[in-house]
Parts: sequence; C-alpha cells; structure tokens
Amino acid sequence: MGTALKAAAIAVAALAVVGGIAIGITFAVLSTRNDAPPPPELIPLDWWKHCVLYQIYPRSFKDSDGDGIGDLKGIISELEHFVDAGVDAIWMSPIFESPMVDFGYDISNFYAIHYEYGTMEDFEELLARAHELGIRVLLDFVPNHASTESEYFINSEKKLPGYEDYFVWADSPGPDPNNASIMRPPSNWVSQFGGSAWEWSDARQQFYLHQFAVEQADFNFRNPVVRNEMFNIMKFWLDKGADGFRVDALPYLIEADPADHNGSYPDDPLSGIIHFEPHQLGYTIPLYTKDLIELYDVVYEWREFIDRYLEDNGGDTRVLFSEGYANVTMTMLYYGNEKGEIGAHFPFNFDFVTDLSAKSNARDFVYIILRWLTYMPYGGVPNWVFGNHDNNRMPTRFRSNMVDGLNSLNMLLPGVAVTYQGEEIGMRDGYVSWEDTVDVEACNRGDEDTYHLYSRDPARTPYHWNNSTNAGFSTAERTWLPVAEDFKDINLAKQKEERRSHFKVYQALTALRKEKTLAYGEYDIRALSDRTLYLTRSLRTHETFALLFNVAEVSDTVRLNRVMHLKLPATVYVSSVHSTRVAGDIINEEEITLQAGEAIVLRAEPV
Repeated sequence: MGTALKAAAIAVAALAVVGGIAIGITFAVLSTRNDAPPPPELIPLDWWKHCVLYQIYPRSFKDSDGDGIGDLKGIISELEHFVDAGVDAIWMSPIFESPMVDFGYDISNFYAIHYEYGTMEDFEELLARAHELGIRVLLDFVPNHASTESEYFINSEKKLPGYEDYFVWADSPGPDPNNASIMRPPSNWVSQFGGSAWEWSDARQQFYLHQFAVEQADFNFRNPVVRNEMFNIMKFWLDKGADGFRVDALPYLIEADPADHNGSYPDDPLSGIIHFEPHQLGYTIPLYTKDLIELYDVVYEWREFIDRYLEDNGGDTRVLFSEGYANVTMTMLYYGNEKGEIGAHFPFNFDFVTDLSAKSNARDFVYIILRWLTYMPYGGVPNWVFGNHDNNRMPTRFRSNMVDGLNSLNMLLPGVAVTYQGEEIGMRDGYVSWEDTVDVEACNRGDEDTYHLYSRDPARTPYHWNNSTNAGFSTAERTWLPVAEDFKDINLAKQKEERRSHFKVYQALTALRKEKTLAYGEYDIRALSDRTLYLTRSLRTHETFALLFNVAEVSDTVRLNRVMHLKLPATVYVSSVHSTRVAGDIINEEEITLQAGEAIVLRAEPV
C-alpha cells in the first residue's frame, strides 16, 4: 500500500472508532481499492427549489356541480392526479370573488371565494386534503388592480376618508377640442387590452388608470395605506394555510410620478410603427407605465414580509413567485439587487414562451436556456415555463411530436419545472369561434375577423379527463368554453391505458427528478447541430443522465462522443412516444439517428 493510501486508511480507522465501525470500514475499502473520491456532501434542499409546480386554471379543470364551470370541489376530486403525475405543488389562477370580466383577474373581494368556484369551506378542505397528500398550494395574488365593483374602488370614487388616493386618479387637461362633451385623458397611455388606459368617472369628475380592462382599476402603490393592505391580504391567506403566492402583472405596479413631470402624467413616446393607431397597443413605447425601478422596492418589501411571517409562525418556507414579461435585466431584478435586497424566490421564466417556437433550431434553444442561467444572480434558483393561460399551448406553439422532448427539457434542467394544465398529456389549443369567445382581450382588441390574433381562450379550454361527454370535465349541456374537438384522441384515461403515452413519459420524468443527480448535479447543454441538442446532468459518484433532443422537422445523425460526461454503453431511461427506442435499450454506438422531434433520456455510469 502506498504512503498516501496508508495515511487514508489510518485516518478512516481512527474515524471508525469514534464515528462507527461500519462507516469507517466502508471508506477504508473504497480508499484502498480505487482511491475514489468520496460522494459529495449533499445539503437537503428547501421544498420549492427542485419542485414540479403545476398551474391549475380552475374554471377549466373539473366541474363538480354540472354548471359547466370548473370549481374547487372538482379540484379536490382530482387531487390524486397530481400524486400520480409526480407534482409537488399546485398554483391556482384566481379563485377570489370577481365579476369575471377578466375571469378572476378583476377581484372585487380579496378575502372571499368566488361563488362559482365554491365556498371558503371548500377552499379549506382543498388545502387540508392537498397537504395530506404532500402537495403544496399556492394562490394567484393580483396586487396591481382591483375590480371597479370592489369596495375599495366604490369608496375611492366617493372620496371616502382613507380611500381618496387608493387608486391612480388624475384630472383632465380639458375637453376634446373636437367634442366638448368628451374630456381629454391625462396622457396617451394605452391599455394592455386596447384603448386608452384612462377612464372618466362622472361621479368623481376625474380619470382613473386601468392598464388592463376598464373594470380593472390600478391601485396607487405610492400610497402607504394600499401597500399595507397588500400585507393584510397576504397574511389572511397565509393564516388559512396557503404555501405562498404567484404574484401577477408586476411590471405595471407603479407608473410615472407626476411630481417628477411638472405635476402631470407624461406621454409615452411613440413607437413609430405606422400600422398601429393611437388606441392600439404598440402605438406607444411604455416608458412611463412599465418596469419602473420603484416597483422592485415593493417586491422586496413583500419578501421581507413573507420571511418575517415564517420567523413568527414557523413551518415550511412560504414562497413568492413573480410574474412579469420584461427584458432579462429587468426580470433578474425580481430576484434581488446588487445591494443585497432580496425579492421573489424566483421570477417566472417565460423564455420558452416568448423567444422560442417551432421555427427555432437547436442553437436557439441552447442560447435561450444559457441566457437565463448566465444572467441569474449567484444563489438564484432557475425555473422553466412552457405555457400558461395567457399564451397558446405548448404543442401548438411548437409541434405535437416535440411534446415529450419539451417535457424532458423541463424536467432535466436544474431548478423548478413548471407545468401548465394539460401539458402532461400534450393538450393542444382548442378551437373557439367568435360566437363562443369570452376573453376580454380578444373582444376589446379584435373583431370577427381578427379576434383569434388576441384570444387567450384556446389555451383555456376544459381539461381532457376521458372520452366521455365534455371530455369528463362536466355533465353540463354547455361548458363555459367549448371542449377541444381532439379530446377523444388526447385524454388522460386513454394515456393511462396505452403502453406508451405522453402521460407515462411525464410520470417517468417526474420520478427521475428524485435522483440526486438532477437535484444537485452539474449541467452541460450544447447544440450538436442545428437540429439536435444535448443536456447532461452529472454528479460525482452518482449516475449521469443525458437528454438528446432533435427539435427539427427532419431526422438527424449525431456523434455521441461529443456529449460531455456521457460514458457508453448507456441505457435508455425514457423516450418519445414515437421513438423506435424504448426503456431498457442499450446504446453503444458512436453515432445515433434521431427522428424529427425525437427525444431520448439516457442513464450512464458516473463521471
């Protein structure tokens, strides 16, 4: 035995006396046989840092009472689905009292459950049952605005004491010179749903700001009373047992301060895009209405509040996940800033939604993934979003043969994997006619010929449980949105029975996330060609996993000796449903040909 090995053996023997004979002997044998490094010390991760987070759109998930609208009891009845799917946490789009102009994002009472969804007792039952099953429950917090039917707005419009400045109110600069009966708005700001962002109140004789629908009045976050009320709302639901919040529409939280602009709201600069008219989104550049630096201070205050709540009440970490479509620099500020102030546990990463599509090649994928990981601050936790209720569904934006590959990317990348309702079975957009369209954005911005350019309804059609009436979603004669026509081919029950299906691939992938390599391992992602990329996850003394994914519309042959940390032979762990390779197949060739859209996940020896 060499000097170094003798020293190692003596040291381990000494440890054996103190710390336990079995452990000491094990390490001594390892040292003398292979001189192999010991396994890395792995510190347990907080529950949210490597979770599978599933977005529920409650109105379309499961209807329990036959009114054609999904509800809380429907969610309760299907909670086992999340256990079966390997989901760790769910967040529900808003379930609070609302006139439903924007289907819950126009909240009239932040402390009550909307009657169509159920009761507070139903919510409490959902929480209790989910927690029994080990599933965390997050709520959708909408702090930017409230319904004009809320007591907040009614009282503010009346200028009741304490409510005068609850919303962003402004005087008119005067009547329209072409029509004296119409008051001119304070600025040229355009609503996200089209038209002026200002609405005249006859009762108050002022304009109020609404960056979304007319019925969604923007809170005034320069008012400390409003900021304090947000703490009250969060505390109410945390006391109920909620595990945290997804926080909506943060880029619009604060607008320009008139005090900085001679007492008036400044006009946004014009975009110069000639085909937009003044009432259309895109006519201006939102310089004074979006991504103002002051909004991050509010987010940092919320993080202080939620961390203090944990200190005072104990239990597991309560989380804040922020929503906002912004450039990468502004997005990263939601994590925190260089001064050490901490923000959301993470901002949602929409890059797969905004920057990638069926037209993207493998190099585009790699670039977009690495951009997030490069800009993310040290210690930040990444996350990956492939769809949501505001955008076309994943298989529609990409291609149906890419479903398993995209879900594989989601599950094998480091951090949090976010699934939008239906992605686990490859649901596509449903067709919604103009007559059936209910989305306020489509109705405001479009018409019979153009509504489809703006409508979010196709991504919100009911979930496909089985091939029965209304896809098993509801027993109603008419559902709030029509069920997609392909539900008999794409539904959960069918995929559970099939030998190979998107859902079974999804289950295999969520099970794989239990491996230490995926929770703690290093990553390497590169393009092998314009068509194929690889992602490897490796961790010393633990198995290596490699994803090969052809994102193109034609087949591609690549060399495996270019895949970092992959030792051959390797075993197929899971593959796309249309792949000729199945779990258990041995891959020992230096070259491999992947069909269009094909993905395979390989298991190999440790590096």
